[in-house]
This record gives sequence, structure tokens and C-alpha cells, in this order.
Amino acid sequence: MITVAQAIHWFDFDAFYSEVKRTIKPGGVLAVIGYDLFKMNPEIDKIINHFYNDFIHAYWDKERGYIDEKYTTIPFPFNEIKSPQLSVPFEWTLEQLAGYLTTWSAVQHYIKVNNSNPMDSIYPELVKLFAANKKQPGYFPVLLRTAIIEK
Repeated sequence: MITVAQAIHWFDFDAFYSEVKRTIKPGGVLAVIGYDLFKMNPEIDKIINHFYNDFIHAYWDKERGYIDEKYTTIPFPFNEIKSPQLSVPFEWTLEQLAGYLTTWSAVQHYIKVNNSNPMDSIYPELVKLFAANKKQPGYFPVLLRTAIIEK
């Protein structure tokens, strides 16, 4: 089995797939895995979707588009196996959510260009939706493309 997780959108597809074909045994499985924008609840999702789509969207690298398209537009030159819909659950405090958002490359690009943190624009709204130190549930939708490779 060959797996690639949350990284294929950065690859040279032709070179990667050539290497897959070269190294995988007949009947081996290729699994391309990623995760989409997380979901928590309608109120938080509304804030995050606005932040993502309207505030920082221009600061994402162009390869992020593959994730926005749920990996469906990534070249995949194999007979694909229908994959189940999966998700990864989590529970986060406000501080954990803010910490995660700060890791986004678009947030870091925004900070570098504007010398200010775009998180400042949504943090007060998020504070209202989180009780002190209380965790909110959420989940990441999983992006999954798989194939059995026959040589």
C-alpha cells in the first residue's frame, strides 16, 4: 500500500504516479487522503466559512484549490475504487480552534503581507460562542481516493 496524506496537491503528479507504478506490487493499493474544511456547528461554521471564503481566500496558495474541490480534480490515472465517506471527530476549546486557524498558511501569508493577524477580525465573535474552557465538538470531512494498481 502506498499512502499520501494531505500532501498530494503539492506533488508533481506525473513523477509521483510514475513512482507509484514503479514501486507498487501488482494488486497494491494507492490511497490519497486529505481533509476538508472542518465543521463544528451552524454558528461557528458561518464565521469560519466567511473568514475562509471572503477574508483570507486570496492568501491561499493556488494548490489549495485541489482541497476546495475535494481532491476530485487531482489527476488520478487509475481505476478508482468507490470510497466511503469518512470524517475525523474532535472537540476543541476556543484556544485550540484559534491555534489551529493560526497554522493555516493563508493566515500566515496574510500576517506577512499586512502586518496584522486576520484572526483579530473573528476572535470576538468566537468568544461569544464558547463557554469558558468548554470544548465544542466538530469534525473534519475526509477526502479519499483509492485504487488497486494492476501492472
